[in-house]
Amino acid sequence: MKISLKLPLSLFFILTWVFSFSLYANSDIALANNDTTVEKVAKIETGTLQPSDFQNIFSKSEKPLEAELYWSRLNYDGDLYIRIRSKATKKEPWQIIGPISGTANHYTLDSLKNNHSYEWQLGAITGSDGAGDPTYVWADSSDKFQTSASYNFWNILTLLGALGVFIFGMKIMSDGLQKMAGDQLRKVLKGMTSTRVTGIATGALVTSILQSSSATTVMVVSFVNAGLLTLSESMGVIMGANIGTTITAWMVAYLGFKVKITSISLMVMGVSFPLLFASNDRLKQLAEFILGFGILFIGLEYLKDSVPDIKANPGILEFLAPYTNMGILSTLLFVLIGTILTIVVQSSSASTAITLIMLSQGWISFPIAAAMVLGENIGTTITANIAALVGNVYAKRAARFHTMFNLIGVFWMLLVFNQFVPFIETQANGWGLGDELALALYHTGFNIINVSILVWFVPVLEKVVIKATPSKGHQDEEFRLQYISAGLMSTPELSLTEAKKELQIFGKIIDKMSFSFSALLFERHKDPQAIIDKIKKREEITDDLELELGNYLTKVSESDLSHQASERVREFLSMANDLERVADIYYMMTKNYQRMVKQEIKLPEDSMQELREMLDLVYSSIKLMRKNMELDRDEIVLKEVYQIESETKSLRKKLVKNHYDRLERNVYTSMTGVVYLDYVVRAERIVAHIVNVNESMVGLK
Repeated sequence: MKISLKLPLSLFFILTWVFSFSLYANSDIALANNDTTVEKVAKIETGTLQPSDFQNIFSKSEKPLEAELYWSRLNYDGDLYIRIRSKATKKEPWQIIGPISGTANHYTLDSLKNNHSYEWQLGAITGSDGAGDPTYVWADSSDKFQTSASYNFWNILTLLGALGVFIFGMKIMSDGLQKMAGDQLRKVLKGMTSTRVTGIATGALVTSILQSSSATTVMVVSFVNAGLLTLSESMGVIMGANIGTTITAWMVAYLGFKVKITSISLMVMGVSFPLLFASNDRLKQLAEFILGFGILFIGLEYLKDSVPDIKANPGILEFLAPYTNMGILSTLLFVLIGTILTIVVQSSSASTAITLIMLSQGWISFPIAAAMVLGENIGTTITANIAALVGNVYAKRAARFHTMFNLIGVFWMLLVFNQFVPFIETQANGWGLGDELALALYHTGFNIINVSILVWFVPVLEKVVIKATPSKGHQDEEFRLQYISAGLMSTPELSLTEAKKELQIFGKIIDKMSFSFSALLFERHKDPQAIIDKIKKREEITDDLELELGNYLTKVSESDLSHQASERVREFLSMANDLERVADIYYMMTKNYQRMVKQEIKLPEDSMQELREMLDLVYSSIKLMRKNMELDRDEIVLKEVYQIESETKSLRKKLVKNHYDRLERNVYTSMTGVVYLDYVVRAERIVAHIVNVNESMVGLK
């Protein structure tokens, strides 16, 4: 399989640049936040502090029950104290907190009231009164803060909005990559069926680019339905997609949790934004990719901030407490939760990001997160099954295989869950990866092992899938556009591959109509009406195909396509229109034949031979058109197309002359001549439409 390296190399350089830049910026941010500066002041002896010695006092509260208090660092021998009271009433007595080290410059208050206002002062003990109680010196002024409200409906809306930003960023990034990679991906898809190993590699590559295993599997299901792939060929691609989707987990786990990339994302987006208005399509597509990348991680940051803090809202997970210590039942429960989560958000990447956040925030333990990842592997199969609902039996089998493959993987993993998960944790801790990267390692390790095991059982799995999804007959096995148009709007560039395949099927129907009409006109049949009915039925199918293909391409064109893809949409619409015209002409020629039979018109032998010669040229043009439909546009040569067109025009002139000669010699009547001439003129029109189709293929129409 010959695959262009331009796309992988360009992606490698882009991601390497972003990665390096993020590391550099992250180190700067870390230095900026590192409190290495100690204010150089003279040592203050115990009891000698004055109100003016307390400087730069401020506070902030980002959690419902906590507040962070800050002040300039003092070099004080004694202890510091904080007094605090509710701002709601001045009558409430001060509550004194301490002692605090005289060299500290920060203190965390907890156990505060929800959504409440406070004021506080910093001070120190200066001595004692006559009763032995301490006397204090306090700062000149007090500072105020308010704790936030506990998790409520508005916080939930914020969380959903953050999830929406994350998914939106992923879509923009994926679309930008698809546009940059459109032609290359189509070439990859052409060569991905040579062996099972190349199928797995291609599935992993395409999914890494699309950033969505659902998009890849839906695409594969549709290709199987269109006849572009066999069931066996699709299996390798689906298995590879399971490996490719783990790239997202690594990207989110590292860039989202280990690197402070949010501020970098904004800067990169600012640099790339002007490129959206560039005249060069590649620059526009690169800008879309970078903007999507930035939006994705901004959404992830909002997502992390929107998740409720468990310490401040301990009641949120109280209902889960009884379900976390039930052994295998707990694991099965969270596998189910992971499945439902993926079905709801319709993105395994988004559900994996949510799981990573829950793990990092302490919501769930590592084994629980691992169980949810297993559930997400099951949930991601739902999209392909939905797309296959309106497909033929082959599409249904491909979708069923995806589900079966993932279920088998989850089943064997559950058998070794208590051994495999601690092993991954131990290895990750030994490598200093942390929980988030450990989960990404678990996700990748599980999928690679699953593929490595089940790849040897593909023939057996294929037999099981075929037996579990039997064919309901010829109608169930028909390749129809209405069966493949579902679910591919997320990959508009690759959808054009399916449109091309449908046009090939369109051409095949025209081929059959041409063959049937020649048989009707030149051969004797016991039941010619059966052939007429067959031609009529095929003409009706072409009407439906043109309508469905037009609707499909219109939906694709509503997506944000590249300039080249937009041109292809117009060319495909033109091709469908010309092919439908050809089908109409064959149907009208059939009506002409019926009139000839009804009026008992018999054409002379020499005129029948002339018509045979004309229709042979027409059939040659159709065969050449179908051959060109299998090629890429840069491989098509129109010389032979124009040669057949020229021969047809010359023959038409000759036949028209012969027609008038026969009329002058009274060889046949004018009515017979009209029938004969109708065949000749319509045959030439067919060739003209076929030429239009060939020209559309190379972008001349």
